[in-house]
Amino acid sequence: MSVPAAFLGVILIWSTTPLAIQWSSEGGGFLFGVTARMTLGLIFCLLTIRISGVEMPWHARARGAYLAAGLAIYGAMGLVYWAAQYVPSGWIAVLFGLSPLLTSVFSVLWLVDQKLSGRALAGLLLGVLGLAVIFSASAGGGAHLGAGILAVLLSALLHAASAVWVKRLSSGLAALAVTGGGLSVAVPAFVLTWFLFDGTWPAELPDRARFSIAYLALFGSVLGFFGYYYLLGRVGAVKVNLVTLVTPVTALLLGHWLNDERIVPSVWVGTTFILGGLALHQWGGLAGRGASDELS
Repeated sequence: MSVPAAFLGVILIWSTTPLAIQWSSEGGGFLFGVTARMTLGLIFCLLTIRISGVEMPWHARARGAYLAAGLAIYGAMGLVYWAAQYVPSGWIAVLFGLSPLLTSVFSVLWLVDQKLSGRALAGLLLGVLGLAVIFSASAGGGAHLGAGILAVLLSALLHAASAVWVKRLSSGLAALAVTGGGLSVAVPAFVLTWFLFDGTWPAELPDRARFSIAYLALFGSVLGFFGYYYLLGRVGAVKVNLVTLVTPVTALLLGHWLNDERIVPSVWVGTTFILGGLALHQWGGLAGRGASDELS
């Protein structure tokens, strides 16, 4: 697979994932939706590993990478599925657009001799301003909308931390192996959570929910994660997350066209600030010895 093809695939999948997450929870609830998706995704992934003959090592470094990926999948996806009950799908993609900014912060904290340049810091502040504008747009939506936004923000934080952690540990590992290992960690946790807090098998699932679960299992949980970890191993965490320069806009439009989600002007303003911050951050980059080696 070429890097441009992987970027395009990840953009398409990430643009449609927030809306599919909302649809997949219809009829069975968000815990059933995320657990069914991840369980099917793990089955698809392990079958693909078996058929393709990809090596899936279990040495200490590999186990660390699987743990980092799995904890992020469980924490980030669990939070997003809960939040999708209250937050419009397009907003989820916009808030996840902060991931590259958060990734750079973790890179400065965890990687050697790195710091944010002045331009990158300005981009981070602009992204925070965009987040504040979106929070202001939620003022009339009640406590659940505000809590949902916080949950998506925490999910993006976990995702960013995992990106740097996995990048450090997954050198030499196949992207499909990291995907399978991460799902192997996350799925038992999802099954246990569903059993403890719900445990009810839905009597009937709408066609849209069944299709969404299957789509997310194959494309979101296998091909999407595979493309993401594939790119992580070739271009680095910060550059991979630049797909979020595109997905907020496409996800907002898809939510509006396909799910009748209303986009208030302040959301567009906040989105513009976040995307502007991302662009400024990318041009500014990370300063310090070893930055290009660690993140590219």
